[in-house]
Amino acid sequence: MRGLIFDPFSGISGDMTIAALLDLGLPLEWLRTFVRELRLGPIEVDAERAGRQGIACTRLLLKLPHEHSHRHLADIVAIIEGTKVEASVRERAVHAFTLLAEAEAEVHGTTRERVHFHEVGALDAIVDVLASVAGARELGFTEFYTRPVALGRGWSEMAHGNFPVPPPAVLKLLQGVAVRDPDFEGECTTPTGAALIQAFTAGREAPATFTPLATGFGAGARDPRDRPNCLRLIAIEASTGGERLQLLQSDVDDLSTEYVPALIDAVIGAGALDCAVTPLLMKKGRPAFRVEALVAPERYTAVAAAFFHASPTIGLRSWPVEREALPRREEVVEWRGERLRIKRSRLPGGGERAKPEFDDVVHAANRLGIPPFAAFRAMVADGVAAEGQYSHHTFSEDQE
Repeated sequence: MRGLIFDPFSGISGDMTIAALLDLGLPLEWLRTFVRELRLGPIEVDAERAGRQGIACTRLLLKLPHEHSHRHLADIVAIIEGTKVEASVRERAVHAFTLLAEAEAEVHGTTRERVHFHEVGALDAIVDVLASVAGARELGFTEFYTRPVALGRGWSEMAHGNFPVPPPAVLKLLQGVAVRDPDFEGECTTPTGAALIQAFTAGREAPATFTPLATGFGAGARDPRDRPNCLRLIAIEASTGGERLQLLQSDVDDLSTEYVPALIDAVIGAGALDCAVTPLLMKKGRPAFRVEALVAPERYTAVAAAFFHASPTIGLRSWPVEREALPRREEVVEWRGERLRIKRSRLPGGGERAKPEFDDVVHAANRLGIPPFAAFRAMVADGVAAEGQYSHHTFSEDQE
């Protein structure tokens, strides 16, 4: 699988991310065309070579029209949804700004709908997020990881006044992500950069072994003497070895069955990759449930807390496991006027398994007034889905 490691040893911002993608090989003309087709006004896009304490980098140059307006989350979502970019790009970009709104709301004691964006609501931030997400997709990256994020020290002047570095919203955004606190003066990681790290990686650490394919360095605007102010992105081929995960397990004998779905939702919502429940018969003939969750190490604390909050359990068992997963991708197709997400997984030896997202099948069926199984059969007949969820289509290297 083609993966991308964020290495923010000197911090991260939106423009540094795009610049590092350009340094990795994203064509500048592609970026210019992408920004022009966003139809956000007369935005000029350019790049230049820059040095940061001996490291050769690419620096992004954006010239944007002057703005007076400040936006709310709904305004930014409307702008993103109004573009013609792919659905998966829009979804990740909206997710990044939603994370920003939730962090700002918690800092200022309000709701995400009422948050008044200042710097991160400007056109350059919207372009930074959309172009970063679309650029990573254009280069074919499907898996994303991060190394510890540098925070910085001192004070930074913002729309609300002087704030300590790192700004409160940045720390909120980086919850669950490994960080480091070097003696770097000034703001290293911006709210937009922190939101991109969270939206791309959710704090997922890089695999223990991997094959590096290329590196890209994106320069920050400043050139301080205490560090090379740049972001490194590392393109990798992930090891074929199993992914390192944790298995959490609890036996619950005092929870009514009607509350089990809510427990599963809470565990998944806290970041578990999967959750399964099995009926048990415990000592003294007591009926019970065994709840098991598969968790990435960085989400262990949050998922364990969900177990304790959403169930009456008083203890958990856990142990490390390895998961072998097929290379996979998602595509969006139109079927009878409905949008369907299709998951495709590459099979050993060639060919693939294709499966439509069940929620999309149900939604399409409800809109068409037919049972879900009938909708699926119609998808098979129309060639959108494959009976038995298999397809003879073969992956090529550029599709990976």
